[in-house]
Amino acid sequence: MTETYTPGHSEGAVAFMSRRRLDPNGAFFRPLLSPGMRVLDCGCGPGTITCDIALVVAPGKVTAVDASASQLALAEERARDLEISNVEFREADAYALPFTDGSFDAVFSHALLEHLSHPQRAAAEFFRVLKPGGAVGVCTPDWGAFLIAPQTPALLEAFDAYTRLQDRNGGDTRVGRKLGDLLDAAGFVEVRQQARYENYSPLATIGDFLALNLEEAGDREHAATWRTWARGLRGMFAQAWVSAVGRKP
Repeated sequence: MTETYTPGHSEGAVAFMSRRRLDPNGAFFRPLLSPGMRVLDCGCGPGTITCDIALVVAPGKVTAVDASASQLALAEERARDLEISNVEFREADAYALPFTDGSFDAVFSHALLEHLSHPQRAAAEFFRVLKPGGAVGVCTPDWGAFLIAPQTPALLEAFDAYTRLQDRNGGDTRVGRKLGDLLDAAGFVEVRQQARYENYSPLATIGDFLALNLEEAGDREHAATWRTWARGLRGMFAQAWVSAVGRKP
């Protein structure tokens, strides 16, 4: 199924996503990993977290999938540069994973579900490809809990403009608080949720990223607001990340 990935795959977007690593972005999932496991990373992007997982589970294997061939190429290049050989990358649809039932010991997905029109279908696929007793770990931002400052009318409107854009594209900017429900409905047990904040400094890291996405959607007015805010003398952007883990009975 075709989905719209709001951040896109521009050079700036890829650079932004490449900042992400298992620690801190996947720290909630780290205790579930051990050497020898077979792990699926669904929505791997440029592969920075994937490669970190591969190092942890070696001599086990990580299979990473993404809908974008360009991102998979970058991920493969990163793995080669780091001489990581226990990882493979495949183009795949999160709604129809090309693996048999019970193929993996663990499934990981970071910053994917908020972009899907039917995240419940993806959660059901995670359940299907896991072995009995296997672990799932998902993480996504929840835009309903972000902290931004200063809270000027212009900045709040620019914030709302971005959430409207992602929601129009079929995503759900408030899916973070629903992750536990998604895993419950998929059949997982022992589901636990937690949240953390990521603070951006310099502010241009996040301000320019959001502006770029709005510009590509034709919204130059709100993009300009983000760029101006990001170069102010003070400000704060604290992004709320919600994670959930569970086990397949």
